[in-house]
Amino acid sequence: MNPQPVADERSAASDLQPIITVRNLTKKFGEITAVNDISFEVAAGERFAFLGPNGAGKSTTIKMLTTLLRPTAGSLLVDGHDPTAHAAAVRRSFGIVFQDPSLDDELTAWENMEYHGVLYGVPLQVRRPRIDELLKFVDLADRRKSLVKQFSGGMKRRLEIARGLLHQPKIIFLDEPTLGLDPQTRAHLWQFIETLNRDKGTTVFFTTHYMEEADRVAQRIAVIDHGKIVALGSGEALKRQTGSDTLEAAFLKLTGSAIREEEASPVDGMRRMRQAWRR
Repeated sequence: MNPQPVADERSAASDLQPIITVRNLTKKFGEITAVNDISFEVAAGERFAFLGPNGAGKSTTIKMLTTLLRPTAGSLLVDGHDPTAHAAAVRRSFGIVFQDPSLDDELTAWENMEYHGVLYGVPLQVRRPRIDELLKFVDLADRRKSLVKQFSGGMKRRLEIARGLLHQPKIIFLDEPTLGLDPQTRAHLWQFIETLNRDKGTTVFFTTHYMEEADRVAQRIAVIDHGKIVALGSGEALKRQTGSDTLEAAFLKLTGSAIREEEASPVDGMRRMRQAWRR
């Protein structure tokens, strides 16, 4: 049996106007309820972690927020737009980095960025200087002409983040952005993300299975299990209210220790994204 939900403890950032609003959101696949009547808000400029075991409903929720799935019930607002009614406007408001690589390995770093800019309709006179700026930001300016297949995992992640920021989104969705990276590269990547959040005010919505990342980076954390939000608050609040010394211990108390089945691959999300853009 799941514990009672932990009360939300608002952060300083969450006192700002919400940029994401979720109300009574439900998604069913036949008889299976993947997301079950959840509600939460993310403030503009907030660093928000969305945690849960495999199959808990994280990916399904993110797909609804990013126009890849339609809700069965409930409502969503992303940057003031309903993803089901104004999908194009919502897509322009966010960038996304999938868990699995989504770059074209046969193109250079520059060509991957250029293709993305054209896809999002960034004008040429804006696109080219911005590509230069972002490649410098992620320390890849000297590798702009290198094929992506020659890059390390950390370099690819940095390029994906740069690509996701090219159209200047207000929100960046990061689905397991540091999975499989060594500790040094993980720390370097989070420095980029925190700098982006601090200097540009970009809202960061991320998932991770590294609990120490969520505890250090996120201002608030939502824990979802069996399609329900079972906890929402700062890392310290979740630890305090579950009587735990670490966020990992708090997470296990909230969700149990049973091994879960994997959710659909982020590659499926990438395919859906491409299909959505073709419509």
